[in-house]
Amino acid sequence: MTGVGQELLNLLDVEQLEVDLFRGIGSGGETAMRIFGGQVIAQALAAAYKTVPDRLCHSLHAYFIRPGDPSIPVIYSVDRARDGGSFTTRRVVAVQHGRQILNLSASFHVQEEGWDYHHPMPEVDGPEGLVSHAERRDQFAEKVPEKMRAEFLRPRPIEIREVAPRDFLTPEPADDVNHIWFRMPDAKGADAKTQHVLLAYASDMYLLGSSLRPHGLTWFQGKTMTASLDHAMWFHAPIQFENWHLYTMDAPFTGGARGFNRGSIYRQDGTLVASVAQEGLMRPLRKPDE
Repeated sequence: MTGVGQELLNLLDVEQLEVDLFRGIGSGGETAMRIFGGQVIAQALAAAYKTVPDRLCHSLHAYFIRPGDPSIPVIYSVDRARDGGSFTTRRVVAVQHGRQILNLSASFHVQEEGWDYHHPMPEVDGPEGLVSHAERRDQFAEKVPEKMRAEFLRPRPIEIREVAPRDFLTPEPADDVNHIWFRMPDAKGADAKTQHVLLAYASDMYLLGSSLRPHGLTWFQGKTMTASLDHAMWFHAPIQFENWHLYTMDAPFTGGARGFNRGSIYRQDGTLVASVAQEGLMRPLRKPDE
């Protein structure tokens, strides 16, 4: 197992402090200035899972309330809302500095048989032969301000390959539909709950960027303030995140300084394993016509 892979697994393994009270590490995720949203979602789901021994999550809904402070831990309080015959419901409140930073509700379901159908996976280039995100970062490193370069080049545990990558700094307006392949090799051997937690973490990657594409924007330009506002996720089929998965995303609407984004996550064999929806802040820092 690689060092960065083990670090992520440690990051998402919350510590139990008391009955239904847990603590997660604040630092070490995808960003340094604030806690990566996917990290708080994944830790909240991990905390809920520690109170649900016998069934898997089928859906979660989260609201981001305040930015997370990476310099201190996050406290997660789990409310055992319901333990039913088929479904279990949990509500998780994440707190820092005595204030809520995230609320998450998650539902867990016993395994049942039923009818099967899903939309087919889009026909796109496979991950083989595509340039990795790490290689693309290396190519752009000299164009990134020196104060941001170390963070920009820091190794990540999740391998990403974009099907149609854009220029980091001067992108042309593009279709909102976009696709990435991603995987975490060090997820091999993880149990089903950990696979869910890892995919929940990764589901916040690239999704909000779908709203930026039609406007020729990226985070590096300094033209827009972005932040995830809410996040919903549905788990459909077993996950082995050590293998390649296609994340196909779109953004049907942007307006009012917000963007709405959707995602479907497929195994490489075409099986739909998860669906995602998110609204994000897109506040102009300059006039849109500048």
